[in-house]
Amino acid sequence: MAEIIQRDGTWAFDGTTVRITPGLHRSVPLFRQTYGEVAVPLEAIAGVVFEPERKRGRLRMRLREGADPLLQATGGRLPDAADPYRLLVDVDRSGVAEYVAEEIRQALMLEQIPKEPTKAYLLPGPPVPVSVRSSDGTVSFDGTQVRLDWADTSDRVKRATGPRIMAVSDVVQVEWLPNSGYEDGFLRFVTRETVFSKLPPEKDPYALDLWGSARRDLLTALVATAVTARLPHPSTRNGGELAGRRPVGAVSPPADHHDVLLRRLRELGELHRDGVLTDEEFAMTKAAVLRGF
Repeated sequence: MAEIIQRDGTWAFDGTTVRITPGLHRSVPLFRQTYGEVAVPLEAIAGVVFEPERKRGRLRMRLREGADPLLQATGGRLPDAADPYRLLVDVDRSGVAEYVAEEIRQALMLEQIPKEPTKAYLLPGPPVPVSVRSSDGTVSFDGTQVRLDWADTSDRVKRATGPRIMAVSDVVQVEWLPNSGYEDGFLRFVTRETVFSKLPPEKDPYALDLWGSARRDLLTALVATAVTARLPHPSTRNGGELAGRRPVGAVSPPADHHDVLLRRLRELGELHRDGVLTDEEFAMTKAAVLRGF
């Protein structure tokens, strides 16, 4: 057993699995504490390195492409401090960190673990049900359905449409961008019917606009990851397509394209007639829908 215990967390390697446990100190980001312990099988690891620095070093693990739904959902956009595959190491524990990294590298070499992308997720992602309250509303996922409930501060268009419920089988892709505190982020669920609609997140009823607490909004990555883990693996894509699903950005058959466009315009027209949308809001939203198509 190779193990290093730090205020930032613990890495323990038993020869087959690296068990990563976040620390409980207040300096450990909320996202890592909420995501909890991660058990990384050896076959999911592409490499590990210790980066010494003057006061503190870092243990970093690199996973094989396609092995982890968290990395797939966040696309490398997690803030460095929230990365569960990074451990801050005190300078007096540098030798232990080097030993742990070397033990993992030796095991990778002995087991001849390939570095090529995986053909299936090797980590499960967060357990469900999972629910996160953000600045724009609450997103929940029970393993089969995604639900969006809007906050009082959400855009009027969203509040007028009411809660949005999607079967995971209808979701084509999850798009996530963190709220940096300087720029808004979003969590968008692209469905079969909305692949051509590119409304801004603040008006898209299939997206959460993340503009509040960056620390809290970061937790929406939990839902993004849980849904991504249940979508077809990236290895099933052929020429950019998801097997058995309509590719994002591809041209649909004219009839389907026309039907979806008419349906979205009809919904907007009803909101306008009911007085939910002002003339200006209706014109702006309608133009955004037409641009998307």
